[in-house]
Parts: sequence; C-alpha cells; structure tokens
Amino acid sequence: MKPGQLIRTAILLAVGLFLTYTASLMAQVQTEESATHGAATKTVKVERGEVVYVSGNEVMVKMEDGSIRDIRNVPESARVTVDGKELGIHDIKVGMKLQKTITTTTTPRLVTKVETVTGKVFHVTAPTSVILTLENNQNQQFTIPKGQKFNIDGQMVDAFGLRPGMKVSATRITETPETVVTQKAMLAGKMPPPPPPPPDVPILVATAAPTPAPAAEATPAPAAEAAPSKLPKTGSYLPVIGLLGALMVSMGLGLRAIRLTR
Repeated sequence: MKPGQLIRTAILLAVGLFLTYTASLMAQVQTEESATHGAATKTVKVERGEVVYVSGNEVMVKMEDGSIRDIRNVPESARVTVDGKELGIHDIKVGMKLQKTITTTTTPRLVTKVETVTGKVFHVTAPTSVILTLENNQNQQFTIPKGQKFNIDGQMVDAFGLRPGMKVSATRITETPETVVTQKAMLAGKMPPPPPPPPDVPILVATAAPTPAPAAEATPAPAAEAAPSKLPKTGSYLPVIGLLGALMVSMGLGLRAIRLTR
C-alpha cells in the first residue's frame, strides 16, 4: 500500500472510531435538561464624558469625575446616536459630549438535568462504582453518587443491593442554580457648539489735525476794498442835475437882488 493511501486509510479509520464512540455515548446515557426562570431585575448606569482627543480609531474621553478614559482600537462597527443620526468612529469630534447608558438585566434560573442509564450489572464496587453492560454490549464504569437508588424490577435498591446480571435502570436528577446576566449599552452624543463669531474690528478713520499758526508772526489786517471807479448800474444823474438847477436858481436870485440895491 502506498504511503498516501495508508494515511487516508488511517484518517478514515480514526473518523469511524470517533463516530462509533460518539454514537455509543449517546446510547449509554440519555440526558434531558430544563430551566425555570425567576423574576428578572434591571439596573441602569449612566456614564458621561467629553471627547478631548481623537485620532484614527483611538478616542480619549474625560469623564465627569475628572478621570481620562483612553479607548483604543474602536471597531468600525461602533455607532453613536447624535441628533437621531448614527455616526461612526471617524465622525467623532473633539468637544463632543458623550453619554453611555448601560442596562444590566439579571435573571436567576434553575437548571434541572435528568440523566438516565439502563444496563446489566457486570461488576459492582459498593458503594462507589458499578460497571454496566449497556444495550450496545459495551461495558462502562459509572461513579455511584451518594444516596443513588437503582430500579430493579420496580423495586428501588442502593448500591449494596446490586448483583451481577441484574438489569438496572438508574436516574440521576441534578438541579443547578444559575444567574444569567445580560447587558445592553446605548451610546448617545451631542456635537460641540459652533465656534463664536469673530469680534467686530473697529474701522480706523484718519483725520488731519489743524496746523496751529506760528506764534511769532502777526496776523495781517485785511486790505481795504478799493472804491469802484464807476457807479453801479442802479445809480442815476437826476439828483446831480436837480442840485445844479437849485444852485443856478439861487445864483439868479442873488444877482437880481444886487441890481435892485444899486
């Protein structure tokens, strides 16, 4: 047989033995489980913080108590709800307010496990163990729990009542209390406020200061206006003519008076 065929045959044989062993175990012991749940209790924890640093998939959050929480390798699937929208890690901004609400649900339950085995007694070491020949004609050793009872033809006996060849059926019932804890986290955020507008810059207006007059120089007096060489157009020669007429009348009257006196 070639080496390759030998290896394949060994693998098939191992798989066959495994399946046979698994099937025999299933035939040896039959197990049934049931669970009874109790009243669940819920606790809610709220954590708040502000993003102070973000780079790639790393976020640093300053918590309310002043501690810094460095969260590295944030998965791409992580989401934060901001104003009704789901944002990813690359949408996180410095100054964003984060709030994480963690709801923890604790549920008690009682798990009942029933194991049943049936076979013939091959050998018994009372009160600790017994070897049974099972339905598949294979022998298997079982540890006898303390206080275990066996059903033999409708009668319940303990390990000391077992004899080789007896067909027995044993059932073991175990009850295990458990606590199931589930957590649900919801992350919400609030964008940082927009930066304030720049302050109003006053407009500079340049004004020229009046130049003061030199103290040593006297202020010159205003020059007298020259008399006009011509009369204004609104002037008239009638007053002058009337004055000349009055003078001539006066001279005539004077000459007449002189003649009369001679």
